[in-house]
Amino acid sequence: MPVRVAVLLDTHTLVWYADGAPQLPRALKQWLDDERTTCYVSVVSFWEVATLVSLNRLALVPDLATWLANIRGGGFAVLPIEDVHLLRYAALPQVKDHRGPFDRLLIAQALTDDLTLVSRDGKFRDYTGLKWQWA
Repeated sequence: MPVRVAVLLDTHTLVWYADGAPQLPRALKQWLDDERTTCYVSVVSFWEVATLVSLNRLALVPDLATWLANIRGGGFAVLPIEDVHLLRYAALPQVKDHRGPFDRLLIAQALTDDLTLVSRDGKFRDYTGLKWQWA
């Protein structure tokens, strides 16, 4: 029987995947496209994308509203922020040079919901028990 896997996309992974960006390794895209892979997207990533757009650090075509609608309708499972995620977030150890609240909340969600976090950020290796994948 084929192995099913559930993954949580880091924000940059989501943006690159949605935009077909060349930064996303081909093998990784194929893995995410596989019907045995359930891809979760956190509302944390929606918040981070909106923040980057408001700071003019990210431009989405044609606009944020359309991009969000496309993601929500694109077959992704949307992961809300629940109290249990916030409790895990508050209990996470402080890892040197990795204090970003968006990343840390994604880590808390992945740990709590037993999801593999898909990111090229190697600092995720420093979190005990976190399943992390890139290419």
